[in-house]
Amino acid sequence: MVVTRDVLLGCLAIPRWADEVLAGHPYTNAAGVLAAAVRASGELTDEELVQALSGHPRIGEHGGAQSRLEQSGIDLAVDGTAARLASGNAAYEERFSRVFIIRAAGRDGEEILAELERRLHNDDATERAETIENLRQIALLRLEAALS
Repeated sequence: MVVTRDVLLGCLAIPRWADEVLAGHPYTNAAGVLAAAVRASGELTDEELVQALSGHPRIGEHGGAQSRLEQSGIDLAVDGTAARLASGNAAYEERFSRVFIIRAAGRDGEEILAELERRLHNDDATERAETIENLRQIALLRLEAALS
């Protein structure tokens, strides 16, 4: 099974991560690629976290095709969801100095808003860990889709 560096960077914009996954070539199946991706995403430096977040739009601001698909469960017209997300995103960015990231696939607006509110109460270390875990989940979903 062949996966390219460009595909990997489209899943998680961290060159070291992509290189570590590629170092395991050749893979016999998708499960091998995904396992390597999990191992390579175990720890992220602060610089890698900034790199990874740079390619993600805010929740509610549909960026590219992947983000639009992943955020398709969010109905921005329902109960002021768009305004509530904008307000929550601003509060999060003021609190943590980075964009709020959550695996949106399979979640609706209310679930995402509830998670945003909950995570605003995290301490910095807890929130950093949750951010990295959500980046990992997003990367694996994108990689799985690219491999299928």
